[in-house]
Amino acid sequence: MPESRVPAAQVRRFLTAAFASLGLPAGDARTVAGLMTEAELQGSDGHGVIRLVPYARRIRAGGINLTPDIRVVKEKAAMALIDGDNGMGHLVMKKAAELAIAKARQCGVAWVGTRLSNHAGPASLYARMALAQDMVGLYFAVGNANHLPPWGGLDMLLSTNPIAVAVPAGEEPPVVLDMATTVAAYGKVKAKAQRGEQMPVGWMIDRQGQPLTDPKRAEEGFLLPIGGYKGYGLAMIVGLLAGTLNGAAMGSEVVDFNHDDTTITNTGQAILAIDPDAFGELAAFKARVDKLVRELRASERMPGVDRIFMPGEQSHGKRIANEREGLALPPALRAQLDAFARDAGIPLLQDT
Repeated sequence: MPESRVPAAQVRRFLTAAFASLGLPAGDARTVAGLMTEAELQGSDGHGVIRLVPYARRIRAGGINLTPDIRVVKEKAAMALIDGDNGMGHLVMKKAAELAIAKARQCGVAWVGTRLSNHAGPASLYARMALAQDMVGLYFAVGNANHLPPWGGLDMLLSTNPIAVAVPAGEEPPVVLDMATTVAAYGKVKAKAQRGEQMPVGWMIDRQGQPLTDPKRAEEGFLLPIGGYKGYGLAMIVGLLAGTLNGAAMGSEVVDFNHDDTTITNTGQAILAIDPDAFGELAAFKARVDKLVRELRASERMPGVDRIFMPGEQSHGKRIANEREGLALPPALRAQLDAFARDAGIPLLQDT
C-alpha cells in the first residue's frame, strides 16, 4: 500500500481532536497539534504524527500532567528558569521560547532553561520561533532515553542531546541547523521501523562493535556519536547545559520514555535568543548572511555534486512541497491513526 497524502490543516484538526479526547484543555490541544504538524511540514517525521500513540500511552498511564502550572521559578533580566510541572513538552518550550524572545528584545540576548518538561518534538521548532522576530534562536535538550555510551564504553549514559540554531536571512531562506549529537536521532530509527526500512551502516552498532542496520533490533545496540569522541563530548556538554544546569535529569537519571510511561521524566531543555539589532543594523546583518549563503552555494563543487545545500534548505523545500501536496503518512502509521480515531470516537483522516 502506498503512502497516503493528507492536507496539513486536516492533520492539525485530527491531532487537536485526538489530544482533546485524551483530556488536554482545548487551547493546549491546539498548541500541541499545531507544533506536531509543523514538525511534519518541515520533514521531521520522526517527531511528528508518529508520536501521537506514544504520547497517548503515556498520558493514559498518568505519566504527564494535563493541567500543569508552567511557571518561572528563577529570573533575572536576561535569564529565567521554568518549571514545566510535568506538562507536555511542547507547551513548556513554547512558553520558554516566547519568554527568551521577549527578554532578548530588552537585553539583546536571553537564556531560558526548563526542568520537569517532556519530549517536545524536533529541536528546530523552538529555534525557529526566534526567526519570526528577526532573532537568532539556539535550542538544546537532553533526549528522553539514553542511546549513547561514553566514548569507549558500553553503559548508555547519554542521549541524542540535540542542538538547533536558526539564523534569519534577507532574501535567502533562513539558515537552520537541527542535529542530534549522534549520527542519527532515535526518532529516525523509529521512522525507519515504521516504514519497514533498514538503517544505513554507521547509524548504530551492537555491543560487539558490529554494524546494526535492522531498526527493530535497535535495543541490541546503541547510536554512534557524530565525529567519534568529539560527538560524545558535545553530547555531554549539551546535556550539562540543558539538563544539569536546570536541575533536570542527566546521565543515569534519564527516564526511558519508550518503556516507562509513568515515571516523571524531568526532561531538561534550554533556549537562547539573540537580537541581531543589538549588535548593529538588522538589515545589514541579513544582507551579510545572504552574501555568505550565496558564496557557499556558488563555490566550486566536487565531481558529481549537483548542488551545495545550506543547513535547513532541504527542510525549507520539504515545507513548500508538503504544504502543496499534503503530508505523507506511511501505511503502518495510517493504520495506527485510524485505530486511535475509532477508539477515541473522533473522525478518521481523509486522503487528498
